[in-house]
Amino acid sequence: MKKNILALSLLAAVAAGFTACSDDALSSESVIKSSKTADTAFDKWLYKNFVVPYNIQIQWRYEDNESDMSYYDVPADSAQSVELAHIIKYTCVEAYTEAAGIDFTRRYFPKLFSFLGEFEYENSGSQKLGTAEGGKKIRLLGVNYIDKYKTNRPLLDEYFLKTIHHEFVHIVNQTKDYPRDFGKVTPNGYVNDSWSSDTYGEGFEKRGFVSAYSQKEEREDFAEMVSTYIISTPAQWNAIIKKATLVDANGDPIKDQETGKPAPQPGVEALEKKLEICKRYYKETFNVDLDKVRDAVIRRENNVVSGSYNLTSLN
Repeated sequence: MKKNILALSLLAAVAAGFTACSDDALSSESVIKSSKTADTAFDKWLYKNFVVPYNIQIQWRYEDNESDMSYYDVPADSAQSVELAHIIKYTCVEAYTEAAGIDFTRRYFPKLFSFLGEFEYENSGSQKLGTAEGGKKIRLLGVNYIDKYKTNRPLLDEYFLKTIHHEFVHIVNQTKDYPRDFGKVTPNGYVNDSWSSDTYGEGFEKRGFVSAYSQKEEREDFAEMVSTYIISTPAQWNAIIKKATLVDANGDPIKDQETGKPAPQPGVEALEKKLEICKRYYKETFNVDLDKVRDAVIRRENNVVSGSYNLTSLN
């Protein structure tokens, strides 16, 4: 009898528990809360000037997954991020749009930029200026130095803008590969990672290369040729050609000892041949005139460094 009473008591308790549970209404609100940062005036400006016309995103806030944990990274300063975004828009995006048309820019220009405040340094002491992933995303480093470099065009190019132009070349090459004749101009000059050694760090112009890095491999040589050309004024390009010229003890171009006529200039000839291939590739493949791109880029960069272009307006 006691066993029956105990069993009935337990059954009643369980039933009451189920009844109590059924009386508690489940909330439709998730316990997982999404973190949402309120849009600033800068965010709204980016949406209007990058996302809407070009589907380009600028990640200026620090995000762990966008940084390289192997290096000491710091967030990009917000005020200098505003300035760099203006510079990218004016001297890169709109320069290509002016020279090549908005359809070209919309289709090929990198779609994601990530800003980090500090440059990254290798154990060897070499400095990383930026990286690109898959031809679509560019990490720009050292944003917190924009105020230091924004009035100096060569430094602005070296630390920021040339990286963008260089990676943009890789993107268009993925759409239509560059002519293989390019690699035949200096086929024995590519040295892989040895390009950064003392042996190859100087005198590369006389070997037919526009930079030390262009000696790494053929595809990097092509990207370096195009990106260097479009940020170089005619005077700057002539200075590169002058460095490629073999001269005698008096500083004059060498002459053939037998004929007295100008001797061959392999470095100059290689650079001129490579540039001709690059120009032809852009014109025949995309109907883009590299000289027009260069004119637009340099004119706009000069407006930036002179202060005539407003880098802070968010209207």
